[in-house]
Amino acid sequence: MNHLELIEGVILCGGQAQRMGGQDKGLVELKNKALFMHAVERLTPQVGKIMLNANRHVDIYEKSGLPVYGDTYPGFVGPLAGFHVGLSHSKAPYLAIIPCDSPLFPTDLVEKLFQQLDSKRADIAYVVTKNPKNQNQSHPVFCLLRSGLKSHLGAFLDSGERKIDRWFGQLNAAEVIFPHEDAFTNINTPEELAKIESLLS
Repeated sequence: MNHLELIEGVILCGGQAQRMGGQDKGLVELKNKALFMHAVERLTPQVGKIMLNANRHVDIYEKSGLPVYGDTYPGFVGPLAGFHVGLSHSKAPYLAIIPCDSPLFPTDLVEKLFQQLDSKRADIAYVVTKNPKNQNQSHPVFCLLRSGLKSHLGAFLDSGERKIDRWFGQLNAAEVIFPHEDAFTNINTPEELAKIESLLS
């Protein structure tokens, strides 16, 4: 079954990127291409439509031809503000969320998340990998959620809460194990950018 028309995607480009010297991380170049475009190209075959969540350089992001929406909660309150943006603008039953700074995420990410969300009748399905000590490592900004969660999330944010794990803890959230932790490596520093460059060479 093709689930593409049931799922929209939002790429989170709205953070402050303090460890990258405050650069707009989505626009940092990896192999002569902005990081957010790596994410766009990888996510496009997995969803029906894509939108971007960005709070700076909106004019540059708009040149991609994709819709760009800023946070409705001001002050860089974290990824959940981007979740709320996606839920506010999505017209599909499901919303896939990924960050702009992890260009190696799996090409079957959304399909695997959908299978678990559907089979477990969960509100949210999110990525978990195993670290070298075989302990679970959560990657909650890689997730698939039901679009009806907007009001629940809005109430959570209005209460002053900001932490993803606390919000997930209030819902039926399904962990989805992925075998390769490296696939979810995110770029926070110039050193990590250089490491990904070498992996792709």
